[in-house]
Amino acid sequence: MKVLMVYPQTPETFWSFKNAVRFISKKSSEIPLGLITVAGLLPADWDIRLIDLNVTNLKDREIKWADFVFLSGMNIHMDSFRKVVRRCNELNVKVVAGGSMVTMEHEHILGVDHFILNEAEITMPLFLKDLAEGHPQPIYRTAEFPDIALAPIPRWDLLDQSKYAAMDIQYSRGCPFNCEFCSISALNGRHPRTKSRAQFLAELQSLYESGWRGSVFVVDDNFIGNRQKLKQDILPAMIAWADEHNYPFTYGTETSINICDDNELIDLMVMAGFQHIFIGIETPNKASLTECGKYQNVGRDIAASIRQLHRNGLRVSGGFIVGFDNDEPDIFEAQINLIQQSGVVTAMVGLLNAPTGSRLYDRLKDEKRLLNLFAGNNVDASINFVPKMNYKLLMNGYIALLRFIYAPSNYYRRVKTFLQDYRLPQNNGSALTPNDIGALFKSIWRLGIIDSARRYYWKLFFSTLFRSPRKFPMAITMAIYGYHFRKVVRAI
Repeated sequence: MKVLMVYPQTPETFWSFKNAVRFISKKSSEIPLGLITVAGLLPADWDIRLIDLNVTNLKDREIKWADFVFLSGMNIHMDSFRKVVRRCNELNVKVVAGGSMVTMEHEHILGVDHFILNEAEITMPLFLKDLAEGHPQPIYRTAEFPDIALAPIPRWDLLDQSKYAAMDIQYSRGCPFNCEFCSISALNGRHPRTKSRAQFLAELQSLYESGWRGSVFVVDDNFIGNRQKLKQDILPAMIAWADEHNYPFTYGTETSINICDDNELIDLMVMAGFQHIFIGIETPNKASLTECGKYQNVGRDIAASIRQLHRNGLRVSGGFIVGFDNDEPDIFEAQINLIQQSGVVTAMVGLLNAPTGSRLYDRLKDEKRLLNLFAGNNVDASINFVPKMNYKLLMNGYIALLRFIYAPSNYYRRVKTFLQDYRLPQNNGSALTPNDIGALFKSIWRLGIIDSARRYYWKLFFSTLFRSPRKFPMAITMAIYGYHFRKVVRAI
């Protein structure tokens, strides 16, 4: 069989970092980890090729070459996904589709020949068996959550690594929490399933042997879902592996705010090479946190918790939401105060939406407030249900919030707060690459000369260079992020 794997194009959002990765001469901040993992489940004698529309174009001759086109993606990719399906239909090439978006939204997708739903470790072998016997079915699904020891090592060889700012890897699936607006518990369950130490280290070793050096994002639903296993087994092994290999990777991942309750865990993560974590902060409104079941955030001084993490060597990116039923008109100012005081430079503020499969989706459907499907883009000023707050007030408040936190004066003030708190880890993987040096000179030209906010750039440039020179690369990185965020906000 000849299989063409296609990853859809990600539109310009906060998450895409498209305007930032250009500074380091890269095309994309993310890899199609799902597709290259599924590739490891396919027969060894199949001819497999990969096209990632974020780094290259898809030509008709490449589609015609294939017996099957395999497609995956998330809700954010729906438009691009449908365009690829249509092209395959026109060229009479069969489409096999799976992944999180397809699992939840397959009833709304036309033109796909075979849906491989849920987790592929179970459903893909069923499809392959039927295909070999000559009677593949339209839909394969399962209610089981597989042991992820069945997950193969990703096919790094299918990637042109030079096009990407970071690599991705997975350690666990599932999250112990069940926030109302999140569909993870429906997709991956509430019991975190983890890879063994040997399996996870084998994946790190394979990535190392592929030639990659630099940033690696651990794409777990909640990396600290099983804290004891991390502290007793995985992180000590990662520390030993990193020391043996001269710290080739720095890591980022997603965790919950209760990481602040465990200083031992924080220290081990930093020693292993973790530098960045994303946390769903959501809102300072306790009534809204209770509404959505985000109990791990209730009763905390969120700003103090974030600054604690910064002081311990973990840079926090935060997810924030407005539009809860319990939000009042003062929520926009409260969010601004929290973001500015905490020093969360990368603050992803979105309107509340209800993904298919979430408890929120079911509740709003019962209340007849649901409007359409979640587009997957939490910063495109769209909402898929009728909010309780006046719609115009919500939209105007949301846009004003974004404009404030990403106005150059406020953004650079937040960077300063972060840098004052941040303790740079000793093993910080700080060796400069040619791309890093190129990014510095590009930032000088674009942000220090062309950009209208150049005076803030130069103030940050010189104050960090002379007062905290070890943090200088981080300061330039944050300035570049700000350039990207301002462009996204202007588009909104």
